Amino acid sequence: MYKFQVSAYTQTGESIGLVGSTPELGLWDIARCVHLRTSGDRYPLWWTDTEIDIQPSLESGERQRVEYKYVRLDAKDRGRWEALGPNRWLPINPNEQSGTIVVDDGAFGYLQPYPFGYIQESAVRIPLEKGTEGLKIVVIGSSVALGHKAWLLKGWVWLLEQALQEQYGHRLVNVSEVGANVSRTIARFGSVVTPERPDVVIIALSLGNEGLAHCLPHQRRAIQRLFESGLQQLVQMTRALGARPILGGVYPNNDYSPEHHWLLKDTHDRMLNWGVTILDWLAAVDDGQGRWREGISFDPAHPNTIGHRLMYQAIELSLFQIDKAELAKEKQRFWQPNEIPIYLDNAGFYICACIEEKRLRINNPSKYSYTVVPYWQELQTVLQSKAGLIPGIYIAKNAQKGTLPFFAVQEDGAIATTVEIPPGVDVEYSAAFNLFAPNNSQVLFYDGHLGLLQQDKRHLWAINESDHEYNIQPMWQEVRLALKAMPPGVYEDPLHPDIPFRTMMIGDRGLESRVKVPPKSAVLFEYKCKLSNISRVAIVPLGDRCAVRMMLYKMEYDGPAFPFDLTRTTNIADIADIIENRFYDMWNPAFLHYNPEAGRIYHSKWTGLSFAHEVEDTDDPVNDMSPVHERMRIRYTARSQRFWYTIENSDKLLFVRTGISERSGAIDLVNKLEKQCQGKPFHLLLLSPQASDEFLNLSYVLHYNVEFNPDRMYDDLGHWIYCTEVMRGILESLGVSSKNLFWCPPNHPKDTLKG
Repeated sequence: MYKFQVSAYTQTGESIGLVGSTPELGLWDIARCVHLRTSGDRYPLWWTDTEIDIQPSLESGERQRVEYKYVRLDAKDRGRWEALGPNRWLPINPNEQSGTIVVDDGAFGYLQPYPFGYIQESAVRIPLEKGTEGLKIVVIGSSVALGHKAWLLKGWVWLLEQALQEQYGHRLVNVSEVGANVSRTIARFGSVVTPERPDVVIIALSLGNEGLAHCLPHQRRAIQRLFESGLQQLVQMTRALGARPILGGVYPNNDYSPEHHWLLKDTHDRMLNWGVTILDWLAAVDDGQGRWREGISFDPAHPNTIGHRLMYQAIELSLFQIDKAELAKEKQRFWQPNEIPIYLDNAGFYICACIEEKRLRINNPSKYSYTVVPYWQELQTVLQSKAGLIPGIYIAKNAQKGTLPFFAVQEDGAIATTVEIPPGVDVEYSAAFNLFAPNNSQVLFYDGHLGLLQQDKRHLWAINESDHEYNIQPMWQEVRLALKAMPPGVYEDPLHPDIPFRTMMIGDRGLESRVKVPPKSAVLFEYKCKLSNISRVAIVPLGDRCAVRMMLYKMEYDGPAFPFDLTRTTNIADIADIIENRFYDMWNPAFLHYNPEAGRIYHSKWTGLSFAHEVEDTDDPVNDMSPVHERMRIRYTARSQRFWYTIENSDKLLFVRTGISERSGAIDLVNKLEKQCQGKPFHLLLLSPQASDEFLNLSYVLHYNVEFNPDRMYDDLGHWIYCTEVMRGILESLGVSSKNLFWCPPNHPKDTLKG
């Protein structure tokens, strides 16, 4: 008996029919077709309501097959074939049928080279006879390991089971689960694998079930690292049972792109160096581009019967010709203490390694300080030959004051970082790779070099595996949005809280501050307090030129531009008036006039205002200013929105203006700023080469007799750096640093950002 189902999208009044080569299927007469039905909760799936008894012909000999197709029927039962070309088909073999077979035909119009069907209610399975010499093998994986989409679920595992029983007397138990990924498999391992007390465990999972094919591009490396670390954790769990692990290799997916294929091969190549037996499937089923070879897949994620057979044929059965005595020795080896002595000197300085868990322990009970350096050849040689260190960052499990909380390992297994080991220190380092395992942390971001991992609600790791410093800032949208997963608040490096850019502020919109992570390092950020518990100061430049912007850039305090950052505003009264008018006419085309001799745009309403950075090489401002006007409208609308957002959301404001100003102009500007700030504390910092007496006893006004000329800064980098250090000193004297700086988001806060 058979039931059929297919996924088909239809219009109102349309339905799906089934017609084929047997009397039960209408003998290719659409008028006699079998009608399928659907329902609101299962659409677009269509299925036959009743079982169809398809009888084999009286001919004897080879297996027989029935051919058929689906048709789309209109309201008058007029049919249209689903596709031209070959027909669908299914094998008819009464000897293998012990219940109703559900034939799943995938999608309407997509004809499979080999059918997929499964027995709806499987008969009670008679267990294979236990051999006296055979081993017990458990397979834990996903739907491919369960046999999807092979005919009657007789996939590569079923074929392997028959062969191992016949050849070696082994018994195989399949505890795989549809849709399983590494996280789910780790979670259920103890309940489905451990009770079986296996001798061998085959772990057969895929990058596809981790979401690799359809995730955002910047998430691909994180998924790859999560998958690899999860597999290694499953290997350790297997060995902890005293069983031998075997890993199913990676395999294709028809939704993979060239980059996916590169990642697939990258993982494959790394797995081959893990010291674990790998079932190598890529050579057998990959088309060279990360997709299934022609004719061997049922859908993007699953092989068909032919593909399963190829996966089975790629397995060397001799891998399972395992001597029980050899397996017993292997079990004993992994059950014994797994710390391997690496180095010991006469003073008691001691290093040991746990290769399986990727840990290194350094113990210095002596009264001397030791320094692990790349050129300590004797130590590096023994580390390379015995410690089994993997390339990347190692992190101290119990970091102690005065001891570097991390070190980097090169590709050759040598330590590349200088590490001081004071007297009395006993420190254990673990590979940062372990943090990527599903139950150790949540991977928020990973691009192949920088990893951001949530250890728990109060701790966040920033791991930099590259040779360059990483500058993490709110304008990096993927990182900013990834950090929305952390509870809002202020996070600090507890070991070095006073180092600049080691304070991470996270709000409802994600990252709100700049953070710097040194090369080849790992920095732990620990929750300190709510954002509301600190007073964040916003620096808002008010002209007269771009000097403040330039110095903030060198200090790395710069964020997205404000309205006056890239303008010239010679008249302080214009600044006050522009702010009072909420910038509305700042980019009004009626007031903008291009001067070709000066190469600048001048403003006729505020005559002290001009622009030098708005006309681009491709523009023709003499004859057509419309592209410039539109560009300015977009830019200055966003900049003015940031200005008002900053006033509204910061705790304190420091408005900064360079250039000569007069007392009356400063009083006017302060009055208008006070009105806009509506009681929020602020200061107007004036930086100009004039006597401070001019501004004596003015509320909210701070003046420094200094000159910051952007032209001279451009011409002389040394002078630019000097000016920046002077500016840094002024800000520090006012209590402004990277620990309390307010960072304005790059986009208008009313915009919807989807991550």
